[in-house]
Amino acid sequence: MSLKSQVESGIKDAMRAKDQDTLRALRAIKSLILLDETKGGGTGELTADDELKLLTKAAKQRRESADIYKAQGRPDLLEKEEAELAVIEQFLPKQLTEDEVKAKLQEIIARVGAAGPSDMGKVMGVATKELAGQADGRVVSTLVKGLLA
Repeated sequence: MSLKSQVESGIKDAMRAKDQDTLRALRAIKSLILLDETKGGGTGELTADDELKLLTKAAKQRRESADIYKAQGRPDLLEKEEAELAVIEQFLPKQLTEDEVKAKLQEIIARVGAAGPSDMGKVMGVATKELAGQADGRVVSTLVKGLLA
């Protein structure tokens, strides 16, 4: 079942349950999907990779907004962002723990043959493809720097 059909099904369920937070998050995802499908030069269909990128971007936006609201002392808005993030994360692959990411990065470093900080680009290129949607890019970058130092 495609992401679009899963989201549409979820929207119907949320409407029946009168769950406004879930409904708002699912409508935001559907909007992103429709925008991406209709953008110039698009085929009208999204690949699984495109869907993953959309969801990752949406989750990242919610996390950043939540951090801002937390810093500004806005619990009302923070709660909405966290609720939407929880819904979006249901469609993302399971997030890896920092230890799991570190183990995968060590494996990638050995495979690529990276020796020092100058090889960070090689490692990041492979890591971003393999860990897409499973780990935050900032965490991956920080760990790669630490492992190659």
